[in-house]
Amino acid sequence: MDQREEPSGGPPNPDAGHARLEEAHMWNVVSYLISGPVMFAGIGWALDRWLGTSFLVPFGILAGMAVSLYLVWVRYGTQQ
Repeated sequence: MDQREEPSGGPPNPDAGHARLEEAHMWNVVSYLISGPVMFAGIGWALDRWLGTSFLVPFGILAGMAVSLYLVWVRYGTQQ
């Protein structure tokens, strides 16, 4: 079977197997894994300052990592 063909016998996928596309996907995954915890930690920091607490930054980092891993799994986990 040609590398570009869909397993269901559908039309060929012009993006399948291209090294630059795979590299772009890799960098997208890295950016998800970095930006999620940073963004949620920033939100936690802002809420900590506003509410006078000190536990929301670690919670934000963990929540950001969970959301990032979920997004990577949804976006790239079902592809082959």
